[in-house]
Amino acid sequence: MAESSKAVSLTVEQEQPEAKPPHEAMFLVLTYLPVYEVVLMSQLCTSLRDAVNNDILPWLNVTVERPLSWRLNDEILLKVTSKANGRLKILTLISCTRVTDEGLQRVVQQNPLINKLRIPGCTGITPEGVLRAVKTLCQKSNCLKTLSINGIYNVQKDHLDMLMMNLRKNQSTEEQQKQQPVYYHERGSLSVFKDEESQRLIDLDICPRCSEVRMVYDCPREHCMRREWPPSPCRGCKFCIPRCENCGGCIECGEVEEGACEDIFCLECWLQLPKCSFCNKPYCKQHSNWWCTSSDSSLICKVCDENSHGYTYTDVL
Repeated sequence: MAESSKAVSLTVEQEQPEAKPPHEAMFLVLTYLPVYEVVLMSQLCTSLRDAVNNDILPWLNVTVERPLSWRLNDEILLKVTSKANGRLKILTLISCTRVTDEGLQRVVQQNPLINKLRIPGCTGITPEGVLRAVKTLCQKSNCLKTLSINGIYNVQKDHLDMLMMNLRKNQSTEEQQKQQPVYYHERGSLSVFKDEESQRLIDLDICPRCSEVRMVYDCPREHCMRREWPPSPCRGCKFCIPRCENCGGCIECGEVEEGACEDIFCLECWLQLPKCSFCNKPYCKQHSNWWCTSSDSSLICKVCDENSHGYTYTDVL
C-alpha cells in the first residue's frame, strides 16, 4: 500500500505542467491600464512584477482613478510619474483632490513630453496652476495636444483664452478643424484608444447661451445638425439645454420623461428602453446594472424593490 501511494504521488507530481510566462501581449496591455490595475497585475507572477518594476513601458500612460483617487497626493504622484524617466506621455488624474498646483508643476517639469493632460475633478488644483503647467509644457516641447479640466473651480474666460492661446501653438489650422463635436451621453469617455484627431484642445468652452465657462455639448440629432439658421441652436451647457441621458439629444419642454434613476430622457428613448414592472420607469445606460428581478423574472427598479420588501439599500450596506 505504501509503495502504491508513493507511485501515485510521483505520477501526480510528474503530470503537473510547469508554469509558463505570460503571453507577450500582456506586457503591451500594461500600458493602457490604470495605476491600480497595473499594481494588481504585478502581483500575478514574477514576469509581470519585473515588467512593472523595471520597465518604463507601463508608466508612459499614468491613469489614476477610484479607488486610488482620494489617496493620491503630491509626493505619491511624483514617485509614480518618475518611473517613466521623463518620458511620460499621458497623465490622467480623475478627482484626485489632494493633488495641488505644486505637485502638478513638479510633474510637468520632469516630464516635458506629456501630450495629454487630464485632471477633471482635481479640486486641489487652481486655474492659475493649470495655466502655469500648460505654459511649462508648451514652452519646453510643444507636445501638449489635449487638456481636460472640467470640475476645477473658478475657471474664468481669461483663463480659458490663455489656455487656448498656448494650446493652439501645437496644432495647425487643419488639425483644429478636424476636432469632433462633444456629446452629452459620451462625456465620461476617456478611452486611450480614441483617435487622437478627434480629441478637442480643451474640454471647456464658453456657453453661447449663458456665457459661462462650462462643458458645452453639441446635439447629435440629425435635424438639429442640418439646421443652418440659427447656427448651432442646440449647442450649450447642461444648465441651459436639457439633454437625454441616453442619446444626448436636446429635449423640448413637452417630451421630458423621468427614469427610475431620476435622469431625464427624450420620449423616443423612453419608449424603447425596458421599464420597471411596477412604476413603468426605465434606467439609463449608465445605471442599467441597477435592475432587480422578481420571482417571475420581470424587471424591478431599486425603489420598487425596496418598497416591496420594506427596507432600503442603505439599511443593508
